[in-house]
Amino acid sequence: MANFLLIRHKVKDFKSWKRGYDAHRPSRAAAGLTQKSLLRSVADPNEVVVLFAAKDLRKARAFVASDDLREAMQRVGVVDVPNIYFLKG
Repeated sequence: MANFLLIRHKVKDFKSWKRGYDAHRPSRAAAGLTQKSLLRSVADPNEVVVLFAAKDLRKARAFVASDDLREAMQRVGVVDVPNIYFLKG
């Protein structure tokens, strides 16, 4: 059974967020996360949903709780509290 991490949040500006998100890829890779889908809301293009495959839930949980991720989200313009889900498929 595969493990997944789903994150939903709103951003100030998608294009700016996307540049910062792409630059943060090495941190996600180190946590064993592989992007599966990057989606935007039809109603609000600044609402983003990202689905990752997670090799190791322990590493994924540590990544989500990290200062590195919190600081990166602030830097790239996340404007609300993210919804974070750990899922099995």
